[in-house]
Amino acid sequence: MKYNLMNRNQNYPVNGDFESLFNDMFNWGFGGYNVPAVDVEENDKDYVVTAELPGYKEDEVQVNVEKHVLHLSSQKSEKHDEKDGKKYLIKERCYQSFERSFSLPEDVDEANIQGSFKDGVLTLTLPKKELAQPKKIQIKIGSNK
Repeated sequence: MKYNLMNRNQNYPVNGDFESLFNDMFNWGFGGYNVPAVDVEENDKDYVVTAELPGYKEDEVQVNVEKHVLHLSSQKSEKHDEKDGKKYLIKERCYQSFERSFSLPEDVDEANIQGSFKDGVLTLTLPKKELAQPKKIQIKIGSNK
């Protein structure tokens, strides 16, 4: 299923390149929630993607870029240990696998994306590259004599 789930802040209009970052979001959460919750910021130099991943460790989260698409995923499974005579009467804490994908704008320098993971928060910095400006070519017009 494909969803276009970007929340728009009416006070800060979104430009076309930034909006294209969200064109292909996949929602694998419960009850329509996005898992993980993601914020994306833009400044003059880069985009910053922040994902909340409580309960996950750095080595349990995969981040990659393929064909101008950023992929965040994890395949973490729930453990059902009932050792030592323990029997769960209520088991609400669980781990789920997730996958989120984002189409990247053309100005992202994919080779220089940086990431950090601290206290269950993944922060990715996607630097912008300078796009080549169109060349202006002067054409000399002569007479046909």
